[in-house]
Amino acid sequence: MYTKSLIYTLLVAAACLLLFCTKNLPTQEITSYRNLAEGVQYVGMKQCRACHQDIHSTFIHTGMGRSFDVASEEKSNARFDKHALVYDTASNLYYYPFFEDSILYIKEFRLENGDTVHQRLEQVDYIVGSGQHTNSHILDNNGYIYQAPITYYTQEERWDMAPGFRGDNIRFDRWLSAECITCHNHLPKPIEGAMHKYESMPQGIECERCHGPGGVHLREKLAGNIVDTAKFIDYSIVNPKDLSRDLQMDLCQRCHLQGIAVLNEGKTFFDFKPGMPLNEVMNVFLPRYTNSHEKFIMASQADRLRLSACFQQSDMTCITCHNPHFSIETTDKKQYNNACINCHGGKEKIACTASLSNRQAEKDNCSGCHLPRAGSIDIPHINITDHYISRNNIKGKKKEETQEAAAFLGLQILTKTSAAPLEMAQGYLALYDKYLPAKMVLDSAYHYLNLGKENSNIYFKTLIHYYFNRQNYADIIANIKEATPITDAWTAYRVGETFYKTGDFQNALNYYQIATEAMPYHLEFQEKLGTTYIQLQQIPEAIKTLEWVLQEDDKRAVAWCNLGYAYLLQQQIAKAENYYDKAIALNPDYEQALLNKAALYLLTRETEAAKALIERVLKINPNNAQATMILRQLG
Repeated sequence: MYTKSLIYTLLVAAACLLLFCTKNLPTQEITSYRNLAEGVQYVGMKQCRACHQDIHSTFIHTGMGRSFDVASEEKSNARFDKHALVYDTASNLYYYPFFEDSILYIKEFRLENGDTVHQRLEQVDYIVGSGQHTNSHILDNNGYIYQAPITYYTQEERWDMAPGFRGDNIRFDRWLSAECITCHNHLPKPIEGAMHKYESMPQGIECERCHGPGGVHLREKLAGNIVDTAKFIDYSIVNPKDLSRDLQMDLCQRCHLQGIAVLNEGKTFFDFKPGMPLNEVMNVFLPRYTNSHEKFIMASQADRLRLSACFQQSDMTCITCHNPHFSIETTDKKQYNNACINCHGGKEKIACTASLSNRQAEKDNCSGCHLPRAGSIDIPHINITDHYISRNNIKGKKKEETQEAAAFLGLQILTKTSAAPLEMAQGYLALYDKYLPAKMVLDSAYHYLNLGKENSNIYFKTLIHYYFNRQNYADIIANIKEATPITDAWTAYRVGETFYKTGDFQNALNYYQIATEAMPYHLEFQEKLGTTYIQLQQIPEAIKTLEWVLQEDDKRAVAWCNLGYAYLLQQQIAKAENYYDKAIALNPDYEQALLNKAALYLLTRETEAAKALIERVLKINPNNAQATMILRQLG
């Protein structure tokens, strides 16, 4: 008897042969891609390879094909020599990456007077990046995904702090949401009710990210329904070159338009599919400054291209120059330059103003001159191609230096021509949360909220979000009195925080419970719930909640600290001290854990030990009022 797997393999092989020998079937007038329908399944790149081996063999060597994989010596582009050591001056912490028994580790440690006073070892599970620019590193703790604090910068062959960690080192606590993962990887399977926990994690961007789910396509090809794509569009799967210009750009800028992404109501970052308008799922905003024409961020290719006269005065898209199935490292420069020549009427008609000697030196490399490589403002130690095509933005031309700081001009929506006032308010709030926590940003959000007043749940949630960022708790309380029951997790969390900060712990508990019911695997919500149980002297409930958090993710210093306090209230001194130690081992500068342990020592009359901990807190933060008061009392 044949096995099911053998029969299936034969069917796939037969389908591949049919591509060459079956007549085209009659096609109806179809106006949309059938694989965009709800419920169409993704089939995986192995299925695609069965019929498209030639494309697969080149695609896996592209930046997208090498975007994400299990941490291994083969995947890593890094050097692990005597220079593989990073010192962060802001946190006074060292980081040492190394392989041992084919496993990549990062050791964090601190030295004082030549002695190691802190050490933490973490295993790296995934490496992000093709190696063209960087290798970043990801930790997986029971499905919860975190970014490691150091990155390898391949162009300079050096280790340094990861982007965003220098000067603000949150160490191993930066969790990675779907917004991040779904651009650097294929589509992981998220755990419902979580922000950064995944059931499974793919290993690199796959075919269906640009072609859409392949379930319909595979089924029809296996059934012998073959379309002559030289004459007709095969609507069983998206081919980006057949999309309109706007939809082509939306596909590319799903990931190559880094900015302030704001999801539409009820949407997730998994909902976008090739062939859809991007603004059906999300809107993307960019803050504009007086020098924005000169400065750019890493993944801003779509924005920079749209600023170019070449784009504005033609029908070009990203795939005018790029074949996504081939690596840019192996693509001949002629491909890019031919795109320039074809658009500008042929080589003889191009009016290049460069001197003959410069043209000869550059071998008439149009793209190399007019798409110069430069550093981005968000990622250090790299040079990338600036996609702003201009006569003034050319290789070797020095930008004018100015002593004046760049002025903020406002937020611009890039996914459609104009935004509704409420959308602009949401954009400014997201800008405040993610990048620019400045009063002027909230002032702008308030301006648009006033312009976009409406009686809707979306407006209510946005208003609460605004008041929360303003720390205007009285207005939050006043507004919820008239509101319908709150079911949204983040709104409930913000209301819970409002009541907690104003000392109304019972109402805080009620709203934290709503938040955790809506998002049970958002561990910060659960920690807030546990802390509120402590405030209400409901210690068994607090212990149960916090122990569940630590069963989910045992690297949560806040949960260890609060659990220690809960056990201290039950007079379980040894257990409380053990849990404080676990919190401090995870974060040696955790002031509250150090203060709690000092209080425990005062209870057990270990005054000198308590005093040493208080002094340690003041060394970390000389302005800690609680530590200053206790030390003064101790004399």
